[in-house]
Amino acid sequence: MPEAPLLERRAPLLELRGLGKRFGGLVVIDDLSTTLRPGELLGVVGPNGAGKSTLFGLIAGDLRPDAGSVIFDGSDVTSLREARRCRAGIGRTYQIPLPFAGMTVFENVLVGATHGRKARGRAAYQLGQRALDTVGLLPKANEQAANLGLLDRKRLEMARALATDPRLLLLDEVAGGLTEPEVQELMATIAQVRSRGMAIIWIEHIVDALLSVVDRLLCLAAGRVLMEGDPAAVLASREVQEVYLGTTEAGPLPGQDAAGPADPNSADPDSADQDRRS
Repeated sequence: MPEAPLLERRAPLLELRGLGKRFGGLVVIDDLSTTLRPGELLGVVGPNGAGKSTLFGLIAGDLRPDAGSVIFDGSDVTSLREARRCRAGIGRTYQIPLPFAGMTVFENVLVGATHGRKARGRAAYQLGQRALDTVGLLPKANEQAANLGLLDRKRLEMARALATDPRLLLLDEVAGGLTEPEVQELMATIAQVRSRGMAIIWIEHIVDALLSVVDRLLCLAAGRVLMEGDPAAVLASREVQEVYLGTTEAGPLPGQDAAGPADPNSADPDSADQDRRS
């Protein structure tokens, strides 16, 4: 994990300024502001319906904010569509991995390289090969994607995003549905991804996984930042425990006999539209 003082001295890669989003009369994101520096890993937690996946949609360009702005690498990208933001360096995964089942693993990542990054020929091939190598799927490059188990499907989802050569990677509950040993394998994969030096924002219900790697933790509730900062301090907060962990008394952190969220692998209701691919 990079030392905090080094991260703090670097100019922000991503700035979210007063973001707001509503669907009809329902406010989903409410005056949300935060920053992310190059190489930093920010974890995002919150109860179901807190606006976590909607936040990813606003960053990646799937959704347009009703208020505020998204600044990426010093440029205002608020009006750019998702394809332009992808080429600018923002890659994302989705909660439910949906590979192109009729293609091989390698063909799947080539889609990311050619359509996401607009790479061609040898450049696209190299991006795809590096992405598969990073997530540990290179030995399965010629297998049909339809034959992959859940863990490898999640790795492939990450590889397709990596094939766009992002500087910012958005991970949306990639550990959901996995067994504990599989989560540990995925953690090693994420560590390998991070070794490339990219910034990561990771939404996750499995808090133990986040605590072992993130630099900062942000807790969302009703679309607002409830608390942000040192991961242990955020989770130890009475307010965070009341809203997220469902308890009114501060107690042990997750992984230390504390009760976690009621359904740690459930999908966020606010993400239903995000997981439909065109």
